[in-house]
Order: sequence, then structure tokens, then C-alpha cells
Amino acid sequence: MTPTTATAAEPAPAPSTPQSPPGLDERITRALVGAAVGDALGGPVEGWTPEQIAERHGGRVTGIVGPWHGENWRTARPIAPYHKGDGHVTDDTLMTHALVRVYDRVRDHLDAYAVADHLVPDLLSPRWIPELETEALPLQRIFLAEKWIVARLHYGHVDPREAGAGNIVNCGAAMYMAPVGLVNAGHPEAAYAEALEIAAPHQSSYGREAAGVFAAAVAAACHPGATPDAVIDAALALAKDGTRSAIEEVCEVASHHDDFEAALAPLRAAVEPFDTVGPDYRSPSLGARRPSRLHAIEELPIALGMLLVGGGDYQRTVLGSVNYGRDCDSIATMSGAIAGALGSEVPADWAATVAEASRLDLHAPARTLARVAREVFARDLERRRSHEEAFAALAGTR
Repeated sequence: MTPTTATAAEPAPAPSTPQSPPGLDERITRALVGAAVGDALGGPVEGWTPEQIAERHGGRVTGIVGPWHGENWRTARPIAPYHKGDGHVTDDTLMTHALVRVYDRVRDHLDAYAVADHLVPDLLSPRWIPELETEALPLQRIFLAEKWIVARLHYGHVDPREAGAGNIVNCGAAMYMAPVGLVNAGHPEAAYAEALEIAAPHQSSYGREAAGVFAAAVAAACHPGATPDAVIDAALALAKDGTRSAIEEVCEVASHHDDFEAALAPLRAAVEPFDTVGPDYRSPSLGARRPSRLHAIEELPIALGMLLVGGGDYQRTVLGSVNYGRDCDSIATMSGAIAGALGSEVPADWAATVAEASRLDLHAPARTLARVAREVFARDLERRRSHEEAFAALAGTR
């Protein structure tokens, strides 16, 4: 598909004021920047419990911190020699920005074949990788569940719509679906369907379902006047099976808390029956990450729960997500994107530190996606009008 440029009629972004809610461009910016900052804050404490985090840092994490193992970060975990911390984003942000670049190339809704034709080549193109502190292929940083996409599509030539079957079931597809919700801003049903299609080459079962529900939550958050409760309602209206049950249970518990410290243990207890990883995050149970209609990934329900606990405020929501531990970089990525889409501001000092440390322009992907979202909406409108005319002619209602 040949990329098109924005039309002359495209309205200039209107800055928000204390009296006016954020517009499309600002919500997209806050969502994508918020996701990246949440990712960077959660990275250094990923995999640990709230108690271990408090002991390591002398209390709760309240901002950007250094590597868990200090100067020994290169050798402490040979299987993952990454510089997590000090404002470095992780693979969550690398994949999110890669998906934005796919939208920039296609400039329309995406499908499974767009993943094969555009996302896979992007993962095989050298870029600056903050945690490796060098330029490398994104493939060399992403987790094994994401490497699966390249193995299945680039080397295995599997049908993109079926390639996700057989992969471990985790949050890998969900963690980078915020752009789908933003392109479909205000239309959670469309975001859900598109994310399920995009996630097909990557995930199956409740991992794929979470991708759809997260995209829907972001889209719902963009709706003018949206609240955290409205976002949860939109997610529950679309979620299926264990994912829906997990969100219900976690959010019911979250609704009784407005302080994340008190909510940490109750939220974990609420999601535990649906989580296949088990109590020790670094030693998954034998039933972990297998397809199921009864289970759910942990990250999305907790992100939504923290959104309620934090009242939609970016800082409270993300810090709750970070201090939850376990897969908290992905939890904070998701909750940060939703809080940002609601219009909550990301602390400027956090964003500046993450951008400088990661050597990334966090605002450029947002500008790109805002332009694409406007073009896609214009195309959707044309398609809808064409359908209306055809249906009216067929039904004799002209």
C-alpha cells in the first residue's frame, strides 16, 4: 500500500487548557510517553516481590532507580545481561515503537500479514538498544516469546494468521498494543478486533485475548469524558473467558482501595487463581503459560486494578504498578498507557530522564501515530459512507 500524506484539511492540534480536556494528539502523546516511562520505571525491579523491592530500595520506588544488582548488572544474570534501570526502556517500548513504525508504513488498519511484511523486517533492522548500550537487532533483545514471531514468519513461512499457535502464552503481544487503541481512539470494539488480528502471528489463547482487551481499554480511555470506571466497563464488555473473570475479580478488590500500598497484597490474591506462572515469578509452575479458557495473564488485570486504585492519575497508577513487582515493567507499560490516554500528565522530569538515558525521542512516535490516526479515521469514514450507500441501494431505503 502506498503511503499517503496528511490532507490540507487536517486540523492543527489544539493545546489543552485547565478548562478543556486533552485532544487526540495530546492523549496519544501522553499514552505513548506514559507507556515508555512506566516501562523504564518498572524494568529494574521486574521479577521481585513488593517486600523485596522495599528492602532493596529502603522503601517504595518513587521514581527512576538504578539496576537491582548495581554495577554487576552485566554478569549477575548471564541469560539476561541487560542494563535495566537508570531510565532505560525495555522490550515493551521497543516493540511498541516498532508497531508505530508499521502503522507509519501502512497508514491504515493492520492485519496479521502486516506483521509478517513489516514488523518482522523491523525486528531485523539495527537500532539503538538502551539495555545493551549499543546498536543491535531488536531481535537480539526481545524475549523468546517475541523471537517466535521472527522464527515462525521469517524462517518458517507459517501462515501469519496461525503463527501464534504453539508459542508460550504470556503478555508479549498485549504489552505493545497501545498504538492499536490509539489508532482506534474512542472505538474500543474496533481496537479489540484489530488487536486480535495483529496478535495472531504472536500469541494464542488468553495472551491474544489480553492484547485485544488492552487495546480496547486504551481506545476507551481516549473517549472524551472517560473515567477509569468507564475503561473497566469497556474492557469487561469485550473480554472473554478467564480474562474477563480475572478483570472482574481484580477490579472489584481495587474498587475498595485508593492507596496502592494497601492494595498490593489483595490485588495479587485476587489475580492468583487465574495466573498460571505461580507464586515464584522466576520459577514458573509446570502449568505455566499454556493455553486455557480459565486463566489470564497477570499483567492486564493488575494494570486495570491499579488504574482504579490510582483514580486514573498517572503517577499514582504507575508507581502502584511498579511496586507490585513481578512483571511490573509490562504492568506499568499498560497502566501508564491507559492513564495517559485518559489525559493524565506524565511527570516531565521522568520523561526527560528516560528519553536521555534511552537515547530515544519519546514524542516522535506520538506525532507519527497522531497523523496516521487521522488518516485512518478519514478512510474509515469514506468506507462507512460507501457501505451505507450500497446497503441503502440493496435494501431499497434510498
